[in-house]
This record gives sequence, C-alpha cells and structure tokens, in this order.
Amino acid sequence: MPEMNFCPQCASPLVPGQASGRERLICSRPCGYIYYDNPLPVVGAIVEYDDDTVILTQNIGWPAEWFGIVTGFLEKGEEPAEAILREIREEIGLTDARIVSFLGIYTFYQRNEVIFTYHVRASGTIIMDATELQAVKIVPVAKLRPWPFGTGPAVADWLKARTEARQ
Repeated sequence: MPEMNFCPQCASPLVPGQASGRERLICSRPCGYIYYDNPLPVVGAIVEYDDDTVILTQNIGWPAEWFGIVTGFLEKGEEPAEAILREIREEIGLTDARIVSFLGIYTFYQRNEVIFTYHVRASGTIIMDATELQAVKIVPVAKLRPWPFGTGPAVADWLKARTEARQ
C-alpha cells in the first residue's frame, strides 16, 4: 500500500509525531491533520458452487499459483452483506447467490485490511470480469487448502466448522 507523504489539507510534508498515544504521521504545519492509516474494510466470500465445490479467483497481477476467495472493497453507504453479493455479481457474474452465514472478521495485516467474510451458495454460469480477474477455478471442497494470510484463515475456519458439522 502506498504511504502518505503530504498533508491532504495543506500539502505540507507529513512527519512522524505522537497523536492519540501512538506514533503517526502528522502535518508539519499547524493545520492539525493526522494520518491515522486506518485499515480498509473489505468483504470476502467462500462461494460454494454446485455440489461440494468452491470458486476461487485470481486477481490481475497475482502469481500464477495464487488463488483466493472472492473479495472486494466495501463502498460508502453499503452494508457488508450487500457488498459481497455485489462483488460476486461483478467479478464472476453470478446473480443467483445467497448468504448462508457470516463467518467472521479477519485481519489482513500485510495489506492493512479488515475482511468481513461470508459463506455464500451460488449457481449459474460463471462470467469472469477480465478487468479485475485473470483466472477463476472451481475446486472440490476436499481439495481446498487454506493459505496462511489474508482470507486463508477464514477458509481454514470454514473447513473446520464444515467437518465438525458433518460428524
């Protein structure tokens, strides 16, 4: 993520300083601006598709071996549940999608994001948005393996809960 270098209010350089009990970037002039660098709200969904499969997506620019769940930014004035259904429509073209459950909130420290994560069931014809994604793949749940960062912990929790529910 890009760092903030200049005050958006007066264009003066930002410098390290103390604010609200932490070191933050503050305006070098007395305009009072403080850069809090708050995390961005993101929505994500484990999209269960047909019988025992999950849709994974690969964003443009990701390495060939990286796939993840459907994600997107929460827009101003939008509820997280509405946002994830919108992202599913936009990124993979599925309009027949319903939220099964809210899985939890996961912190993606490397990208300074908090991810509101859902389990969604969807059906229909996948139509990939080639302006956002470079690939989509359908993975049998039995072959789904969580990754150690970002949305991976949500996948791990979902797989664990799914296994426990079936025992």
